[in-house]
Amino acid sequence: MNKRLRWIIYTAVVFFIVSTLDRVVLLCTSVHLHDIQGHTSGAFLLGARYDLREIGIIAVLMLLLGFIPLFDPFRSSFGRRFWSILLSIISVVAIFLYVADMMHFEYLAQRLNASVINFVPEGGTSALMLWQTYPVIKILLIIIVLSWLLIFCLLRIIKNVGRSAATGSKAVNISGGIVVFLLCALCIFGRVGQYPLRWSDAFGLGDSRLSQLALNPFQSFFSSLSFRNTSYDEKATEQSYPLMASYFGVDSTAKGKPSFLRTIAGTTQATRPNVVLVICESFSAYKSSMWGNPLNTTPFFSTMCDNGVFFDHCFTPHFGTARGVWATVTGIPDVMLDKTASRNPLIVDQHSIINDFKGYDKDYFIGGSTSWANIKGVLENNITGINIHEQGSYTAKRVDVWGISDKNLFLQANEALRTKTGPFFTVIQTSDNHRPYTIPEEDQAEFKKVSYPQDTLVKYGFQNNDELNAFRYTDFCFHKFIEAASKEKYFNNTVFIFVGDHGIRGNAGNMFPQAWTANSLTCFHVPLLFYAPGLLKHERHTMNCSQVDILPTIAGITGIPYTNTAMGRDLLHLQDTTSNTAFFIDHDVRNIGVVHGSYMMQRSLANNAEQLVPIYTNNPIAADSIAALSADMHKRISAFYETARFMLFNNKRK
Repeated sequence: MNKRLRWIIYTAVVFFIVSTLDRVVLLCTSVHLHDIQGHTSGAFLLGARYDLREIGIIAVLMLLLGFIPLFDPFRSSFGRRFWSILLSIISVVAIFLYVADMMHFEYLAQRLNASVINFVPEGGTSALMLWQTYPVIKILLIIIVLSWLLIFCLLRIIKNVGRSAATGSKAVNISGGIVVFLLCALCIFGRVGQYPLRWSDAFGLGDSRLSQLALNPFQSFFSSLSFRNTSYDEKATEQSYPLMASYFGVDSTAKGKPSFLRTIAGTTQATRPNVVLVICESFSAYKSSMWGNPLNTTPFFSTMCDNGVFFDHCFTPHFGTARGVWATVTGIPDVMLDKTASRNPLIVDQHSIINDFKGYDKDYFIGGSTSWANIKGVLENNITGINIHEQGSYTAKRVDVWGISDKNLFLQANEALRTKTGPFFTVIQTSDNHRPYTIPEEDQAEFKKVSYPQDTLVKYGFQNNDELNAFRYTDFCFHKFIEAASKEKYFNNTVFIFVGDHGIRGNAGNMFPQAWTANSLTCFHVPLLFYAPGLLKHERHTMNCSQVDILPTIAGITGIPYTNTAMGRDLLHLQDTTSNTAFFIDHDVRNIGVVHGSYMMQRSLANNAEQLVPIYTNNPIAADSIAALSADMHKRISAFYETARFMLFNNKRK
């Protein structure tokens, strides 16, 4: 092996030893970790993978630049000086971050994150606080000594390797370089699989302290870098509080930070129903049969709606599956503007009403992987005892990028549910109604594809026949699931809930008033169905509602006691259904808005321009009503937006 490869390997080993020692020191010295010493192997193994990612990046840089003679420390004096300086800088930065991370963790019980950058504008005050709080001189001396020791080791490696003899043939060295590069790439990606190692994987360890131990300051800092300015407007929240407190039925006169805590006692009943919540990929309302689409794409689901509690004016707070899952599980719209809330390390801790289902088995079924968009971290960190079933845990074969087919996903879930002896809360997330619109070969004999002329497809909301057939296949999968479940004992004591994760922006033609297309309401309008023939009588509700209302409504149906600190309300126990408001945010065009009563108002976040439109008719709003309506809707938009921002940071897991 040539000198350059040995130098890279020895340097990587030194950095790995340093990062491991940092985690050991943190564990042994932190008061926040004093009682978990016997359960840390998983955290250390995951932490090693995070450390190897940063080390892999440095090693790849050393490997690639080392191929250039000018930057080879063993063929060029400039190269030796360059790497001596660069590795010295990296050493100082690393030691500084490790020490700062320990101080930050001891102070806030959180690893160092990018929010510390927000204190830079107040540099004088922050520096004074540090001086008065910490032994700054002693800490600086520690940083200097540790940096010197690390630099000494790294420079000694360059010197000793340079003095040694080169070994290995040219072919061996080339092969060794390829192997080192591939190992570095694997370390950077973090796992063998479709999705890379993410910060959220740390929150699957079952204990937030273990999660914090597994992270390192580099992973924590850079994962949160794009979120460092995400927060809420305290003053705007307080101004909106009276309106929102009235909406949620809480006391707005209480002093201190606004509180939206509602405690619901529940009901006494002998047995609690099981829950199966199906989050349906791209289940756009105007494309379905329930509103009379002539292509009759979802006849089976329409029949279910005729036998269940169906809400025909349900709106998702946003477009996008990750955001839809977030809103459904937490009860808070994802109003993060740049990335999804699920990817934000600063708000990973969220209360979910699912945890109030005491004594229930909790399962999450998805055909692909929950590592996508860090959903796995959100689920495992916030839902106690949840069992995630994903690709690799099924007997069915994967059909495309999204994993196994929805039909097999439903059938595999049914096989698991039929064996349960106690109550369960199960979430099933579908994905086939999504490009590449795969219809599995095994189903093509029973599921018959259809074909329509292009003008007919466009007229009724579809781009092509592949999209149409994928939408129809979703209905086929629903049919197969309910058909299988109805044969099992659990069926008669189970509430099945179906909701779209989001709609699809498109032309609703004459099927809906103009605003649905012109103002993109099609993007948010989805079916919401509570189906339990043995427990619920058929009702069709026209009240405006949202994904965030789902969990409180499920809790109301099952009668469990629960606490709610988020935005949803129990739709079946409202005293005034006309008050219900659905908030939405269109991240693509930076609009926020509300649907309330018979109207929708949108506001541009770019220039605050507002537009008020009717949603049940194409007729213009009466001139004598516009001023009052506009003022009311203006207040609602501000109140719901600011409250959602506040809740994201103040809905901590109980």
